[in-house]
Amino acid sequence: MAGVPSTIKTWQMVTPWGKNKETGEVIEGKLAMTEIPVPELKEGEVIVEVAGCGVCHTDLGYFFDRVPTVCKPPLTLGHEISGTVVAGDPKWVGKEVVIPAVMPCRKCDLCKTGRGNRCLAQLMPGNSLGIYGGFSSHIVVPTIDLCEIRNRGDYPLENYAVVADAVTTPYQAAKRADLQPGDNVIVIGATGGVGVYMAQMAKALGAKTVIGMARNPEKLQRALNYGCDFVISTQDKTNKDVAGEFGAIRKANGLPGAFWKIFEVSGTKAGQDLGLDLLSFVGKMVVVGFGMSKSEFMLSRLMAFDAELIGTWGCLPEYYPIVLGMVQSKKIDIDPFVEVRPMSTIAATFDEIHKAGSPAKRVVLKPDF
Repeated sequence: MAGVPSTIKTWQMVTPWGKNKETGEVIEGKLAMTEIPVPELKEGEVIVEVAGCGVCHTDLGYFFDRVPTVCKPPLTLGHEISGTVVAGDPKWVGKEVVIPAVMPCRKCDLCKTGRGNRCLAQLMPGNSLGIYGGFSSHIVVPTIDLCEIRNRGDYPLENYAVVADAVTTPYQAAKRADLQPGDNVIVIGATGGVGVYMAQMAKALGAKTVIGMARNPEKLQRALNYGCDFVISTQDKTNKDVAGEFGAIRKANGLPGAFWKIFEVSGTKAGQDLGLDLLSFVGKMVVVGFGMSKSEFMLSRLMAFDAELIGTWGCLPEYYPIVLGMVQSKKIDIDPFVEVRPMSTIAATFDEIHKAGSPAKRVVLKPDF
């Protein structure tokens, strides 16, 4: 285990993709490797040597879709991080950890009322003041929010990076939905990087029925082994077609028409529109995935159905040990859904996922500086 590095090597988004407003000329996005000084450690901070950093849809949104970032480029992205503490508080040095994707201030009204996951002063690696991202050799973070990995078992440390967001976000979403044993659940985008864990999470928390919806039929068949009881491919179908198949499953299995909890994880307009069309009596729709598109919806339907439309953001650090325990006990299986690549492939990996859509496995980039 190394100590304090002389510098931090990092891959930065130098320029996001875009268009020149005056000429209409395409501005090509650029990622580049550079070195930055090691920040001076403040009280309560440590240096973590990065083992792996997951490539999230959010990172691609910043780079390809010009989703606004708090800090202007050049900027190091990456918020799904696992690693080893190499310097700072002696009580933490040598420990393997997951770094929460959002770290609240713990002082504001949102934090004091249990909503610190949406703290407005939160630190988010790769997109907040005072902290850079995980596509780096090292990262400086406060210890108060670190989640220690004890007895990590068969999983390599870099694989635990997905716990930082892809696995914990579904747990927070389930809490927002007040998911209870015996509930019936729909997961839209059930084959994506977060959706595969949303389905498993719902089942692990006691959902009676989980119906997964997504475009890819092959990935949906895999989902039947990981949380989903039934699946519906949305490929080349109207929302009315999908609703018809959903109704057939309900009737064939004696499932109710009310009380369904819908988790929209795809972040696409199509997925969000489908969820809104399926939302019915005393149901809840939780928006988990992020996208820039707008949907049209008659809000009075919420009144007529006595239904709820809910947003969710990240996950409280307090929940991380619970989720980590679910992973280590294999209630949530991450192994089939993780692919590790060298961090030097970041540009090619970003481009590949952007063009092909959500991969069969979440790509975790391992530093190879």
